[in-house]
Amino acid sequence: MSNRIDTRFETLSRTGIKALVPFITVGDPDPEWTVDIMHALVKAGADLLELGVPFSDPAADGPVIQLASERAISRGVTLSGVLDTVDTFRSRDPDTPVVLMGYLNPIERYGHAVFAGDAAQAGVDGVLMVDCPPEEMTGLREQLDEHGIYPICLVAPTTTSERLQIIARQARGYLYYVSFKGITGASSRDEAGLAGPVREIRAHSDLPVAVGFGIKSAANAAAVAALADAVVIGSALIEQVQGARSSDEACERVMGFLAPIRDATDNRD
Repeated sequence: MSNRIDTRFETLSRTGIKALVPFITVGDPDPEWTVDIMHALVKAGADLLELGVPFSDPAADGPVIQLASERAISRGVTLSGVLDTVDTFRSRDPDTPVVLMGYLNPIERYGHAVFAGDAAQAGVDGVLMVDCPPEEMTGLREQLDEHGIYPICLVAPTTTSERLQIIARQARGYLYYVSFKGITGASSRDEAGLAGPVREIRAHSDLPVAVGFGIKSAANAAAVAALADAVVIGSALIEQVQGARSSDEACERVMGFLAPIRDATDNRD
């Protein structure tokens, strides 16, 4: 069973273009706007979309994404609603990979088998759960595999070589390197320091390496793109839509923010 993530990275590899991966929280700033924002991101150059599943205790996230989750939950967004959002997006875009990023609890409550089936039906390509290490993913992994959905795994600055071997065996699609210790949206770090960790990851896995956490600008993104296969931007993007008065305004803001980042990653030389 083919997966859109593989297809997209294979295409990018042939052209030498690095993947641009924006993250937004489903339902923020308005549940009715999310699908429009997703399409706007693709129009601005996104290669893959990461969708945050709102959760009441997002321990790995900084205040920007925490507050986005709170706002979405207050507007009634659930995991089922997230899948409906992906399904609606797929009616106009059958090709752009979509990864759900969040925490294990909502999936536990939904039920592993039911979730995997519904997610596949909606058009989800991958699932990244920040609080679910490979050892605790066995049951869910079987269900995801059955439906062709990839488990996307995190690698941290503190990950040992031994641990990386375990993660690499479990991961599919791409490996997401958390570029520094801390929560999402924290201060930027020295991109040059990424060379060693990215090299270490590639020594253990042939999967593309995505880098996220703390990427806020075109300059940050271009520097990361020179080293990694994909650049993930979350908190800085979410900040762009705060205060928007309509879906059109929110879309204009994200396109205006992402387009120069796309240009910078493509012209990093």
